[in-house]
Amino acid sequence: MATPAPRPLRVLFFQTDAGNEPVREWLLTLSRDEKKTIGADILAVQWIWPVGKPLVDSLGGGLWEVRSSLGARIARVFFIVIREDIILLHGIIKKSRTTPKQELDLARKRQSLCILSTDPIHENKNVSKRPPRK
Repeated sequence: MATPAPRPLRVLFFQTDAGNEPVREWLLTLSRDEKKTIGADILAVQWIWPVGKPLVDSLGGGLWEVRSSLGARIARVFFIVIREDIILLHGIIKKSRTTPKQELDLARKRQSLCILSTDPIHENKNVSKRPPRK
C-alpha cells in the first residue's frame, strides 16, 4: 500500500519571469470574505488531497481547479500538484457557465512552465519561495 503524502501539502504560487505572483495579486483584489472563503477551500485541499467534486474538479492533463462559491459569484483557482506541493497557477471569477478558453489556456501555459523545468521544485524559477499569508 502506498504511503500517503505528508500533511498538509505545501501551497506555492506560480511566479512569472518578472517575479510577479498572479494568483497572490488576484487574491488581493478580492474582498476579505472572498479571500477567506477561497483560502479555506485551498486549506481543505491541502489536508485532504486527493479530493473530488464539488470542491475540486479535474480539467485533464494534471490540471485541477478549486471551486469556491462566493454567494452570487463563483471563483476558480487552477492548480497542479507536484510531489507534495500544490502550485496555484491562475485565479478567476467565473462570469459564465463555462470557463473561458483564454483563461484555461493561460493556466495550461503556466502549468507547462512549471512542469518543463527539469530542476527540483525548490529550484524552479516559476514557483514562488514566499509562503502564503496566514
